[in-house]
Amino acid sequence: MAIRLPLAKLSLWQQTAFCCALLERMLPNYAMFSQAAEFGDVNVLRNQLDLIWQRLDSKQKVKLNFDAQLEKLEEQIPDPEAFDFFGVFPALDVCMALMSLLQALQSKDAQEFANVSRLSHNSVSYYVELLLVEESDDADDELSISQQQLNQHPLMEWELATQNELFDFLKQAPENKNTCQQAKAMVLEEGLSNLGIEI
Repeated sequence: MAIRLPLAKLSLWQQTAFCCALLERMLPNYAMFSQAAEFGDVNVLRNQLDLIWQRLDSKQKVKLNFDAQLEKLEEQIPDPEAFDFFGVFPALDVCMALMSLLQALQSKDAQEFANVSRLSHNSVSYYVELLLVEESDDADDELSISQQQLNQHPLMEWELATQNELFDFLKQAPENKNTCQQAKAMVLEEGLSNLGIEI
């Protein structure tokens, strides 16, 4: 069940805040991978996300050099071929989501914003699939994991609920710093990343 929120109905500001909040839930996945693999610098991603949050605060005049930021980000992208453990995939999703957001801020393209939503959702979907395969002893079960089983997994339900709740909140909220703080608090209140990793 792909997630299809009508992000184009939100203002540019709201779409940006939505993506930033989703990235807050994804970032710990990169931090954990980076530590385990001794690859990349999570601070680069953290700083870029903070800069985008700051841009949403009209009192702060933040200028972003997109090309320079994208270049910095590219250096942090792991190559899945180079790592033989699962953590590389969510880490890659974080980088791709942040890249999509930076490109969206340049192009103002709703599809680029929607990519962030999809990447967060896909990260969870892939992880849940692996969990379900591990839980079943039969190797053939990989083929028989149904969409229903995926959708009914608590992590998957939580991901969908979080994205919907965030969307509904931002749709009505004023475009200010307080809304940013509330959106951030909303997605981090469980103290877990979107994969259920403790932050």
